[in-house]
Amino acid sequence: MTLLGTFRGNPRNDLGYLNTVGRPDPDVTFHRANLPRVGLDDVAALATGVMTSVPIYLADGDTISNLTFISAGTAAGTPTNCFVALYSGAGALLAQSADQLTAAWAADTAKTIALASSVKISRSGIYYAAISVTATTPPTLVGTVGAKPVLTGEGNLAQASGSSLTGTAPATIASPAFKRQVPLVIAT
Repeated sequence: MTLLGTFRGNPRNDLGYLNTVGRPDPDVTFHRANLPRVGLDDVAALATGVMTSVPIYLADGDTISNLTFISAGTAAGTPTNCFVALYSGAGALLAQSADQLTAAWAADTAKTIALASSVKISRSGIYYAAISVTATTPPTLVGTVGAKPVLTGEGNLAQASGSSLTGTAPATIASPAFKRQVPLVIAT
């Protein structure tokens, strides 16, 4: 155990405080999140056919079956593909959803998408939750804006990777680029 509990990395990367572990209210549904529910706004976190991924703290023993993203003020316009995926801290694909194809995504709507197979976490740490939407107009998402990493060992709070993606997640998060817009994701 460290001063920060189970987290042993850079203190500015600790996202564990956002989760249900150790909460005094046992009736709250198990979840993990990358952001608190306050201070969020409408962010243009998506570009068509480009994957956006965000770090999320997951604990040993967690079983993750779904990822939820929330659209903000702009709905998806003419979507053709959409997937979510869960990646290891090293950026290796652990599981992805089925392609959501032309499924509508209205404004101000939580979209919970099931992974094709549940992932049982065997080591506590940072993982990456990802989303890609190919559409004439990708939806804006509920989230915040983040600063670029400045200290040694800090990671991106959001990153973009890939291009011309359709319904299949890449095997790895290759050449991630800093992204200022950080969408909220909830893993259940």
